Amino acid sequence: MGGAPKSTGRAARRPTILVAEDDGALRKMLGHMLGELGDVHLAEDGMQALTTLKGGEVDPDLVITDVMMPRMDGLTLAQRIKMDDKLSRIPVIMLTAKGGPKDVITGINAGARHYITKPFKKEELVAKVKKVLRLP
Repeated sequence: MGGAPKSTGRAARRPTILVAEDDGALRKMLGHMLGELGDVHLAEDGMQALTTLKGGEVDPDLVITDVMMPRMDGLTLAQRIKMDDKLSRIPVIMLTAKGGPKDVITGINAGARHYITKPFKKEELVAKVKKVLRLP
């Protein structure tokens, strides 16, 4: 009675984050930055991210995606994630240069939990990632 709570396994492992970003330098920087918070997997666009998700190569706790990318944009990626019963539990953060009010609403309606405009502050992104992943 009143003992320490048992570990659920989730707390024992590092969270997994999938980043879809077509800008190679930014993708690499995000990989390093977010690597402090979890295991990061990188995709060059929405199509590669979706293929990675559907192929079971990675089971992320969070997807961070750019909006404007070749082959498949971030809005379509978020919609595909939310429409798939196996993937719909995965929260999505959009990180994009499109920052108008209509863009934000479109992103949220597509399934984004948060919508962050570029250029972004590292502290803002890290705080939102920690909140979504329930990290201290």
